[in-house]
Formats: sequence, structure tokens, C-alpha cells
Amino acid sequence: MQCLFDVLPDVVFFIKDHEGRYTHVNLTLVRRLGARTRDDLVGKTPLQLFPSRLGGSYIAQDQRTLAGEIIENQLELHLYANRAPGWCLTFKRPVRDGRRVTGLVGISRDLGAPDRRHSSFGRLQRAVDYMQAHYSAPLRVQTLADNAEVSVAQLERLFKRVFQLTPQQMLSKLRIEEAMHLLLHTDTSIAEIGQACGFSDQSAFARQFKSIVGMPPREYRALMR
Repeated sequence: MQCLFDVLPDVVFFIKDHEGRYTHVNLTLVRRLGARTRDDLVGKTPLQLFPSRLGGSYIAQDQRTLAGEIIENQLELHLYANRAPGWCLTFKRPVRDGRRVTGLVGISRDLGAPDRRHSSFGRLQRAVDYMQAHYSAPLRVQTLADNAEVSVAQLERLFKRVFQLTPQQMLSKLRIEEAMHLLLHTDTSIAEIGQACGFSDQSAFARQFKSIVGMPPREYRALMR
């Protein structure tokens, strides 16, 4: 199976055992970690291969899957060896032998460019423009649908088709990108940045930032500086 995923440069594929150690990986993951062969990764955990802050976050996510949870369409920002950010959608499922979970299988798919040739791109872009102008305030999906002149159900379906994201994921992406910019380029406090980016309180901001970026806002600021 890993050989099938070798031909997909925008998809990371992996299988891990019950202790979270890699047993199978595709070449995309090998290259992104700067390794030479699969053997450099097999038998190791994310904590041994990624920076500690990211590795710890990935292990925590793996533990949820090994406990039986299915993770689908998780928007994440990965940081690679050159520290270039890359958005992806992650999927993880437990591997079972009968009722016993023996490992997990997962993929992380790079978020590609929007389909600008789609007939609905223009009207959906109006909703995105509205998000960009009002991301600091509470936003209702109905308001976005009104801007795009479609129903809420149509908005959800077309967003996934054109942007590969739900409207809520797009909003989260815009907010987190702005938060990353402010953390890196200003000395504004964490609480003020969270409020400026549309989060109800500092704890909510910290939770979502860590879920998507892999580390709390304060650690991200220290790391990137």
C-alpha cells in the first residue's frame, strides 16, 4: 500500500503500531523529514523525528486514535525542516484485530489551490472576502451564504468542492494565519491577539491554535523568533 502512495507528492501516508511507532511510510514523508530511506523512519515515533513540540502533539493525536477515535478532515499546519508552513487535512483511523486496536493508519493531504475555474468560484470568493473583513467578529454561516447568494447547504457543499474546506475551516485558517503573523511581527499580548482574531477568550484561542499548529501560541512565538 505504501508504494501506491509513493506516487502522490502531496500526500503523506503512514501506518503505526500500538506504541505509535512507524511501520510503513511513503516516500513523501521520507523526503519531508530529510531522511534517505524508509528504514530511517520505521520503528521510530514522531517524537524522535519531529521537533519536540510538534512530535508531542502528534503523539497525543495518535493516542486518541489508538483509543478508538476516528480523526477526519482535521485542518493542521505542519512545520517542516526549513520551517516553511504547510496546510494539510489529516485523517487517522485505528487498525483492529477483532476488537483489539493494534495500530493506526493515516494520511495527511496538502491543501491545494482553490478551483478558480469552477462556476461558483466568484460568488464563493465574496463569502471569503467577507470572512477576511470580519474574522475578528462572530460570524454566522447564514451570513456567509447570503453573501454568496446560496443556501447554507449549498455553501457547505461548494466550499468543499472549490476550497477543499468547510466554511468554518476556512474561517479558522484565516484567523490562525493572522494570529501567526501578529505573534511573529508584534509584541502584542497573547490575550489581545486572540481577541483581535475572533476568539472568545485566551484559553479558546490557545486550544485551537495548538490543535491546528501543533503548539501553544507562546511556544510558537518563541520558536519562530
